[in-house]
Amino acid sequence: MADDTEPGVDGGRQGDDAVAGVRSYTVRLELVDEPGELLRTLQPIADNGGNLLSIFHERGNLTPRGHIPVEVDLECTPDRFDVIVAALRDAGVNVIQAGAERYSEEMTVLLVGHLIDTDLSDTLNRIEECSGASVADISLSSPEGTADASAARLRLAVESGRVDDVLAAMRSVAEDKDLRVIEPLTGGGEAA
Repeated sequence: MADDTEPGVDGGRQGDDAVAGVRSYTVRLELVDEPGELLRTLQPIADNGGNLLSIFHERGNLTPRGHIPVEVDLECTPDRFDVIVAALRDAGVNVIQAGAERYSEEMTVLLVGHLIDTDLSDTLNRIEECSGASVADISLSSPEGTADASAARLRLAVESGRVDDVLAAMRSVAEDKDLRVIEPLTGGGEAA
């Protein structure tokens, strides 16, 4: 039986994907400045059927956390894209933006209170699960130690049109944990 598919750039087989709706995507990442980090980051893309189109590695620039911003253009089917993004996160890669429409707005808010005592990880997970946002960056300040109040600056990547939902989710989580929300420092919404 003849195989009418052609090998893809990453060694995978193309043909069926073209029928299934291959699309182009852009993924923005933050990488630590260590040898081999870019190659390690690209592996989940290749392993999950992504075809690399371009890589923009901003070596001269650093994010607020001191990491290197990297923009990867790739093509794959929509279902494979979701798997690729999950695989990148599972590999410990900080995904800032995934896809053109997924997170098209950004805002920065402050959470103030006993963030560490009330489980900061749980707070962030609850915000992401119920709001249509992804935490793109966080800075935590606790000058008096964990026994006193601390503050976290959250930069959130928000799905288009969901700023109000994100703020409502943040207010709800903050109320449950007796935290104060100072919103937003940048982006959509009104200050409270």
